[in-house]
Amino acid sequence: MQKIITLLFLLILSSCKSSYLNDFQLNSSDIAKDEFIAKDHVFNSFGCDGENISPQLSWKNPPEGTKSFALTVYDPDAPTGSGWWHWVVLNIPKHHDNLARGFGDKEEFRLKNDITQIKNDYGTYTYGGPCPPKGDKPHRYIFTIHALKTSKIMLNRSDSAAKAGFMINANSIGTASFSAKFGRN
Repeated sequence: MQKIITLLFLLILSSCKSSYLNDFQLNSSDIAKDEFIAKDHVFNSFGCDGENISPQLSWKNPPEGTKSFALTVYDPDAPTGSGWWHWVVLNIPKHHDNLARGFGDKEEFRLKNDITQIKNDYGTYTYGGPCPPKGDKPHRYIFTIHALKTSKIMLNRSDSAAKAGFMINANSIGTASFSAKFGRN
């Protein structure tokens, strides 16, 4: 009986360990989790003087059944009542596991392979870096990769980030996120 209990315990432990090791993860070689965002990724307007370069992002261990990915960068602390969408990218093919540094720097709605950048709250089809109001406490910027159960979400050029968010959430089978921060004195 002791051997059976030990074997069951090891089986359960092995299952937990395997599940833990395969968790969906999002990382960046440019932005550290819970740290301040460097100037090269900060917006270059609205009183900010960054370089507005989109960061490198990579992900691993997506859930089974993933057919595509979407990426969102969102500031829930923006004084708008609804937050601020800094970047929304749809239709990232399932075989992709990263976006290179500078990927979102070119202002284009539809990119190669139907990868789509939705207009951000700055009004551009690009990555828009942090630029909180001067004197606000540092804002949080939530980077999220969404594993989707559909291969494409086809939206129009005029569709909003909120509509894209609705479609992403309706098709999500898993997410991985990290937050970073930025503030101005």
